[in-house]
Amino acid sequence: MGENKKYKKKVIMFTFNMKRENVSNSEKTKFFKELYGWTQTVPSGRKKYVYHREGVLEEMPHEKINQSSFVIPEDNMNEMMDFFDEWSKKVMMRSFTILNDNSFFKGFNMKKRKLSMEE
Repeated sequence: MGENKKYKKKVIMFTFNMKRENVSNSEKTKFFKELYGWTQTVPSGRKKYVYHREGVLEEMPHEKINQSSFVIPEDNMNEMMDFFDEWSKKVMMRSFTILNDNSFFKGFNMKKRKLSMEE
């Protein structure tokens, strides 16, 4: 039986939950900032400087499903597993391999935000 050429790549879906015990609000905030990134606005006189701090997901193609699940290409799995290993005492994670017909990659989020200055 031949391999179906239509399904060449796999994607990995990650889902996660914060562990209920010993996770403070500041730790939750830190986790989500490190994962998804965040924007900081610094006022300076009449101007505001806006800085975007990238999260680990912004460094790779991804599709956010909801706040606690997302999909990445299989090629980026090791990097994401390293991130979740750092948080293993605070976060429960599961991953699932999904076959992809290559159309899924067209919708991946690859936003790169730049430093901006607002007046």
